[in-house]
Parts: sequence; structure tokens; C-alpha cells
Amino acid sequence: MDVSPMDVKQVMRDYFVDLGEAAKDPGRKVAWCTSVGPAEILRAMGFAVYFPENHGALLGATRVSTDTIPIANAHGYSPEICSYLTSDIGACLKGVTPLSKAYGLDSVPRPDVLVYCTNQCKDVMHWFSWYARRWNVPLLGIHPPNHLPEVLPEHVADVAAQYRRMIGRLEAITGTLLDLEALRLAVARSREATDLWEAVLNTARARPAPLSFFDGVIVMGPIVVLRGTQAATDYYRALLAELQGKVVARQAAVPGERLRIYWEGMPVWGRLRHLSDLFANNRATVVASTYCNSWIFSDFDAAQPLDSMARAYLKIFINRDDAYKEAYIERLAGEFGIDGVVYHAARTCPNNSNSYYNLPQRLAARGIPGIVVDGDLCDLRCFSDEQSTTLIEAFLETL
Repeated sequence: MDVSPMDVKQVMRDYFVDLGEAAKDPGRKVAWCTSVGPAEILRAMGFAVYFPENHGALLGATRVSTDTIPIANAHGYSPEICSYLTSDIGACLKGVTPLSKAYGLDSVPRPDVLVYCTNQCKDVMHWFSWYARRWNVPLLGIHPPNHLPEVLPEHVADVAAQYRRMIGRLEAITGTLLDLEALRLAVARSREATDLWEAVLNTARARPAPLSFFDGVIVMGPIVVLRGTQAATDYYRALLAELQGKVVARQAAVPGERLRIYWEGMPVWGRLRHLSDLFANNRATVVASTYCNSWIFSDFDAAQPLDSMARAYLKIFINRDDAYKEAYIERLAGEFGIDGVVYHAARTCPNNSNSYYNLPQRLAARGIPGIVVDGDLCDLRCFSDEQSTTLIEAFLETL
């Protein structure tokens, strides 16, 4: 993984240092937001925005979640529910965070308001509700229509109306009215950053690919936590130029690339290195994924900020029906020259596991072979190195 690692570390460090300063400044307010929630509204209203799902991924990647998930389980949160949730709540109960070692923060920043959107799943509602009760903090939720075959005007109108009601409550918290021009600017910046992020991912269409999924999940940090800022746009413009240079020079993410794989589902955060090495040792590049593409929002439009945000956040892959998902993966398989698909069945994330309802079999019938690997995003009790290695190596050999 050699794609701008120091650059992304610095961008993320600046973000977290600013969060730490905001948490100590009585003149600034902190909002928590779900990863595909209305961050542009919050930024336009002057909030420092924190994303607990990013913290959940960090807990998984550092394997701190191994110690914190059982604590949440002991407090009544099932081991079957989102392990981001259980990792994070357990970390709060234990009083630990990887942010201390990585960025010098004593703790996660206390929120002035909690904002969630259930376009991903309902677990985020239960997750944020726990903090609202614990800290007596306002809780604001957006509840869009789910699992849509297509996004219709009435769906957009519904979510945009929910945004307007939410803005009224946020104005009461900040004591100031939303500046429409500030919102337009945040949406314009998000659109520019997301277009650049899409172009970054599309460099992996080249043969050999200069970028793998395992690089992507590292350099995607800014598109998750810094949408609506100039910092995200600047980072991805520089990264894109670097990757385009690698394409011209035929620099490969996996030297000797012979197979091209699609990763469907969540990362196994605590075993990224193991899996990256496993594919690389078999000269297979994971060139595309549902997960990294989930932060491409091509519908953002500064001229219609609320309606375009509603449309963009409704159209995400996880919020669509199976027919859409099947067509989507088939299209990307063609565009990226995919030889096979690895479906990650994440035990605690059924909403982002698409191997349960015959999808792999339907795509196999269309000439796109696949295998299902059992695991989880953070709970490594659900993942076996030995079984996954045997299964993946056998699959790659058949290809």
C-alpha cells in the first residue's frame, strides 16, 4: 500500500486535531453524523463534524474492538448487531480510543447534536440514541424510503422536507440561521471531491491497476470525513495526478497482475494486511469494490442543494433493491475487466452483505463467478485466516 500514505495521514491528522480543538472551544459546536448523512448542512452551519463509523473502522483496524465489543455485549447489545456500534459503545464504556495514540485526542469529541440517516441501516439510530441518552444531547434523524428499485421525485421531496425540519432544529441549537450560500458552497465542494474520488477509483481500470481495494480503503478517509471542505478536494486532485502518472508508467499495485477481482461488501478491518498479502501473493488485484464506490455522489448540485443531497443519499447502493445491485455489479465487472467476485458475508452487517438472496448465483449465471467469505467488519471472532486463505486461493486457482 504505497499510494500517498503520508499525505492521507497528514490530512486525517489535521482533521482530528481540529476536532479536538473544537471540542475544547466554547465558541464552536460539534455535530456527530453518520457516514452518508447530511454532512453538507452541518458544515454550512459551522459545526465541526465527527463520524463515529470512521471511529468504528479505526477500532477494527487497530483490533481494539477485540476488547471493546464484549463490553457492549455485556451491557445488553447483541453480538449479532453492527460491530461498529458494539466496538464504539464498548470503547466509550471502557474509556479508550485509538485517537489518543494516533492523533493525541484524550477522547472522542463530545457532541452538541447527534444527526443520523437510516439510508444505510437502522443500527445507526440505536447507536446514536445510546449517546443521546448517556449525554442528554439532542438527537435528529432522517428516515428515507429504503431498498428502492428507482429514486422517484416523491422520495426526493420526502427527504428534502425532512432536511428542512432538521435545519430548523439545528438553527435553534446554533442560534443562527442557515446561510444558503454556505450550503451551496459545501455541496459544490462535495461534488468536486466526489468526482475526483470517482476518477481516482477509475484509474484501476488500467492494466496493470495502480490502485487496489486495500489502498482504496486507506485513502478514502477524506471523502468520508471531509466532504464539503476544500481539504478533500485538494487531496484527491493531488492523488489523482499521482495515480495517472502511475498508469502512464505502468506501475502496478500488485506486480505481475494476472487476475482482477471485485470485492463485494465491507472490509475486514482487522485483517487488511493479511488479505492484501494473500491476493498479492497470488498475483490478483482487487481492482473494484462496492464499498469504496459508496462515496461517489454524482447527483450533488449546488443550484439545488437540498433536493440534490436528498437524491444523492437516496441513490446509494446499500439503499437499492436486488435488481439494481445485480445490474450495478455486472456493469462494473465489465468496466474493470473483472475475473471473479469475492462476496464478504459480514456477520454483523447484513445490510451491506449481498450474498444471502441468490445474487452470487444469478451473477455466476451471467458469467461472473464468485465465492462467499464469512467474516465481519470488526468482530474477528467471525473470521478465520485459515478458512479464508484456503477458500480464496482455491477460487483464484480456478480462475
